[in-house]
Amino acid sequence: MFRTLRRALCVAAALLLPLAGVQSAQADVGAKAAGAGYWHTSGRQILDAAGQPVRIAGINWFGFETDSHVVHGLWARDYKSMIDQMKSLGYNTVRMPYSDDILKSGTVPESVNYDGRNTDLRGLTSLQVLDRIVAYAGQAGLKIVLDRHRPDSAGQSALWYTASVPESTWITNLKSLAARYKGNPTVVGIDLHNEPHDPACWGCGDTTRDWRLAAQRAGNAVLSVNPDLLIMVEGVQSYNGTNGWWGGNLMGVAQYPVQLDVPNRLVYSAHDYATSVAQQPWFSDPAFPSNLPGIWDKYWGYVFKQNIAPVWLGEFGTTLQPAVDQKWLAELVKYLRSTSAYGADSFQWTFWSWNPNSGDTGGILKDDWQTVDTVKDGYLASIKAPGFGGGGSGPGPGDPGDPGGGTATCAAAYTVSSDWGGGFNAEVKVTNTGTVPLKSWKVSWTWSGSQKVTSMWNASHTQSGATVTAVNAAHNGSVAVGGSASFGLGGAPGGGGAPSVSCTAT
Repeated sequence: MFRTLRRALCVAAALLLPLAGVQSAQADVGAKAAGAGYWHTSGRQILDAAGQPVRIAGINWFGFETDSHVVHGLWARDYKSMIDQMKSLGYNTVRMPYSDDILKSGTVPESVNYDGRNTDLRGLTSLQVLDRIVAYAGQAGLKIVLDRHRPDSAGQSALWYTASVPESTWITNLKSLAARYKGNPTVVGIDLHNEPHDPACWGCGDTTRDWRLAAQRAGNAVLSVNPDLLIMVEGVQSYNGTNGWWGGNLMGVAQYPVQLDVPNRLVYSAHDYATSVAQQPWFSDPAFPSNLPGIWDKYWGYVFKQNIAPVWLGEFGTTLQPAVDQKWLAELVKYLRSTSAYGADSFQWTFWSWNPNSGDTGGILKDDWQTVDTVKDGYLASIKAPGFGGGGSGPGPGDPGDPGGGTATCAAAYTVSSDWGGGFNAEVKVTNTGTVPLKSWKVSWTWSGSQKVTSMWNASHTQSGATVTAVNAAHNGSVAVGGSASFGLGGAPGGGGAPSVSCTAT
């Protein structure tokens, strides 16, 4: 897609519910948490090692593809705290962009603050830092999809190779990463190349341009060294004269499907964006936004709806500033299918991005790399779902912290993030102040005025008079010792300030 601005400014991602009808039966199968082990596909679904359906519902955290050679934000925070925050917000997968530069001998990260944070990363190469991130994500119960975003840190490429990074290097490096994490099911898949676009083609037969054939070559090479991985194959820009977003056109799959040597490993991926990235003709159609489902069906949704393969929307994002973008995101979230209604029989997704420094979309975090954009995050609430539980060795953020017994206690902090007189938005952060992990939590407050809750995300609520009680959502009730979870709300009228809040934990 047309990403010149974002790429210039950036220099510069699994939730699960059993299918409807078999939810309670499958939810109770075995002692392992759903999502355990490596994953495979069955029709349009992704299943875990025990055959339970899972849903990727995650976030992009970029930086390894830039000249920093490491995820961004480590100048402001410890990497573990960001992974904990991702989990607390209900994201279960991280799409991790990288460039082939990080596989060069001696490549080291830049812009990392080691003063009281990230201390265990000091002296490590970029690949060794990636190892640490994968290990901690696994302990936290997050999955990782590696995304070969660029051949080098200089910028995006239309094709999967360049003069300085030939196809042979691309495949060698893909195999190296596949072998590096073999036996570690935290890394569940590899996105072979980000956003192929013109002159890349699909099914044209020209081996120098045909992305479908290149994806087969690379995918089979990866599976030859690690046959358990999912292979994510993005679309192209143009097919038979029909143009779309870079990487977002999967129209050729119907006639020219990707064929891999290992069955049940293929996931097709698309990208879709709003006007803050670039204009497209459908945004100015008089039928907008009701025309959007038909557009998505044509470009990529049919692959899922016809039960050809799972479809993962690997990138979608917006600043949410124009009203048209707000309508786009609301319609897209509906199209991706709510977890409460469809479970894991849904589209997979990773939102762009965690980072606030994505030039034409911004991120879930605000510029301080700490505060959550609760409005943006709130749009995604219906397509989040329960997480997977810790998968790493040794104690992790979700492990029992006090096997000898302890007290579950919590504290809550209420912050007004915006107030325009007629209404307001607020965020409430719940922190585990006890000695054992929380299973659930409840926050209450009483406003001094006539305020009413008009919307709430990442929690449910009841209101009686001026008193509000908010209870955790399914995905963020579990909070590790010292960890936190957040929820947001909108209300009216404004001018009420921040009330005192109480927190009850179990």
